Amino acid sequence: MKKQKVMLCILDGYGIGKDYEFNAVSRSNKPYLDRLFSDYPSSSLVCSGFDVGLPKGTMGNSEVGHLNIGAGRVVFQDIARIHKSIEDGEFEKNQVLSDLIENTLKRDKSLHIMGLLSDGDVHSSIVHLKEIVRIASSGSLKKIFIHVFTDGRDTPPESGLGFVHDLEIFLKDTNARIASISGRYYAMDRDNRWDRIKKAYDILTDPPLQAPDVSAEDIIRRSYLSGITDEFIAPTAVYKNSVPVAKICRGDSVLFYNFRADRAREISSALNSLESGSVGTKELELDYVTMTEYREDFPFKTLFPKQHMENILGEVISKAGLKQLRIAETEKYAHVTFFFNGGAEKKFEGEERILIPSPKVATYDLQPEMSAFQVTDKAVDEMDKKIHDLIILNFANCDMVGHTGIFEAAKKAVETVDTCMGRIVSAAERNGYILLVTADHGNAEYMMDGKTPFTAHTKNRVPFLISDKELKLKEGKLGDIAPTILKLMGLDIPDEMTGEVLFN
Repeated sequence: MKKQKVMLCILDGYGIGKDYEFNAVSRSNKPYLDRLFSDYPSSSLVCSGFDVGLPKGTMGNSEVGHLNIGAGRVVFQDIARIHKSIEDGEFEKNQVLSDLIENTLKRDKSLHIMGLLSDGDVHSSIVHLKEIVRIASSGSLKKIFIHVFTDGRDTPPESGLGFVHDLEIFLKDTNARIASISGRYYAMDRDNRWDRIKKAYDILTDPPLQAPDVSAEDIIRRSYLSGITDEFIAPTAVYKNSVPVAKICRGDSVLFYNFRADRAREISSALNSLESGSVGTKELELDYVTMTEYREDFPFKTLFPKQHMENILGEVISKAGLKQLRIAETEKYAHVTFFFNGGAEKKFEGEERILIPSPKVATYDLQPEMSAFQVTDKAVDEMDKKIHDLIILNFANCDMVGHTGIFEAAKKAVETVDTCMGRIVSAAERNGYILLVTADHGNAEYMMDGKTPFTAHTKNRVPFLISDKELKLKEGKLGDIAPTILKLMGLDIPDEMTGEVLFN
């Protein structure tokens, strides 16, 4: 096979699901994608569970998907590492955790545990939270406070009340209490919307001094009655005897138990006065610990340091002296760069990146086309330059709009991607690029669960296509894509890449 230039298009959230009335993929008008999958060989890839390094039955997500695609192997995910540590009894021996608890006691300060309360297992795990609370409460530490971020995105929109109720029951036998509630829309922004972060920051560090008593469950119930679901619950402190249960004070200890980095960075920056604009102006001098490494230049200790991977796709392309381009809009830029490069910020030699700003709207159902047309303009321009040997592109629409649970908007998202793919196909053909099309996980193909909007990812397989009619493709997993690309490009596949080539 002659050496090929390759364009990999990742249609984020575009899964293969059973056709039904709320499958935004099958029920959309998408002539270009339909023709593409009719004309060229395709197969399907597993993107959940063991095949992407997650616990059995766990749905995939964008971070996991891009890690596996870029690594060319099954990447043992942080959640699985942490689960195993708990099962083996190693978690409670973690030196960083032990030091944090001991130092908090010595200084007579409070320990604040914060993170997403969710069984979605995308950003965090309830299992991890309960283990941390159990360990922290097993000694003399009495001032332990939990700041709950509610989900409703990777879980049903009104599941938060059940999670909080379960947590409250668990906490009865511990020294910990819930101190605040905040929807992830505020506390876990990742798009530099600092106004959202500020609302969470203010409740964490400076809630109103007095207010009527309100419990964590009361806060959530009142939000539901107002039509506000978990993701969008306004940051609110829990009050007892008309005063806040707790706030983060100067010199306190904080443990952020989210294991996924991208949505943990901004609030961490604010709480530690790092690159957060007008947010985070207090000099809190916190003893701040994170579950995993959120950013290479963050000065925080972590319970589970990063695992380094050798010979991932970007590195192999770079070592071969070839040029590569990563392009996406803001919402998925970290995925085609940081996560695709094995969780490393640094670019490889010969790697270029183009970031297209995502639109500044409250939710993407209001603008389901997002910035896909601008992404396409840039991608076509770059292909026409004939500079890059490998281009990695992400269309965010099907995932980000799928998360809103708005079916008609999700259809519009799919149709937008379809229109863009029409231009991508033409540009690839005239510039000698072989086109690969896939997704990192499903979402838009399942928009309603009964009568309830479904806002989470799915466990469905995703498509995989190569625009070469001579090839016969086989079923596989996301970790098989990188070795397949190297084979198409005429490059040796390194031993570290244990994925299989997807064509015969």
